[in-house]
Amino acid sequence: MISDTLRAVILGVVEGVTEFLPVSSTGHLLLAERIFDLGEDPFWKSFAVLIQLGAILAILSIYFMKLWRIALGMFSDPDSQRFVIGVLVAFLPAAVIGAAAGGYIKMYLFNPWVVCFSLIVGGAILLWVDQLDLQPRDHDATLFSLPMYFYIGCAQCLAMIPGVSRSGASIVAAMLLGADKRSAAEFSFFLAIPTMIGAFAYDLYKGRGEMTMDHGVLVAIGFAVSFITAAIVVKTFLDYVTRHGFVLFAWWRVIVGTLGLIALAMGK
Repeated sequence: MISDTLRAVILGVVEGVTEFLPVSSTGHLLLAERIFDLGEDPFWKSFAVLIQLGAILAILSIYFMKLWRIALGMFSDPDSQRFVIGVLVAFLPAAVIGAAAGGYIKMYLFNPWVVCFSLIVGGAILLWVDQLDLQPRDHDATLFSLPMYFYIGCAQCLAMIPGVSRSGASIVAAMLLGADKRSAAEFSFFLAIPTMIGAFAYDLYKGRGEMTMDHGVLVAIGFAVSFITAAIVVKTFLDYVTRHGFVLFAWWRVIVGTLGLIALAMGK
């Protein structure tokens, strides 16, 4: 029998490794919850969202100096002002749809069949985009146009379907709109900050009555593991995709999705 502490560590690793890769952290966490037979336990449902804070802080620590300069320039530098507005514009579609339909999405789409099909379809799209002869014109995530930020935000809404991948949807959209691979990935990191903080705050408020001291310890463990693994992944991911593209992640999605469908068909 796997202890709750080991479950927290494993789920923290899954969250930290997959959150900023285009492979869907939500999809992988849902599959992991099924493997661990966590069922509909409300604590573990909240746990998967709460440990995202560790991944958020990893991004904030890695990009602290850049984000600090932007914060200092918000009232004097036009580029900093436009970037902050751009992030808010990109965040708005997901905030509106999440508030309006989040409950229905979780009720009807959060199941392993949807996850596996989404992983496979998303992998095929990543392979297609990676093979396109794109001619990027934008090389700095802080200098995209406001319409471009908005369209990326609209694409991010697709990630409300588990298995699609928030980072994958925003990266693909940014590349199709003219960003190079590195700046597309970087903007997906920046956009994750308000998106994930919003989801974290909402779930923390919703599950506040179910948290005990033991639950707090488990969340702290998952948080720490998520922070460490996400920091390692982010630091290596940008250099990797700049040189090699997204083929590895595309095939990972296809393989995991296919194995998942086989397991589900066998009644696992």
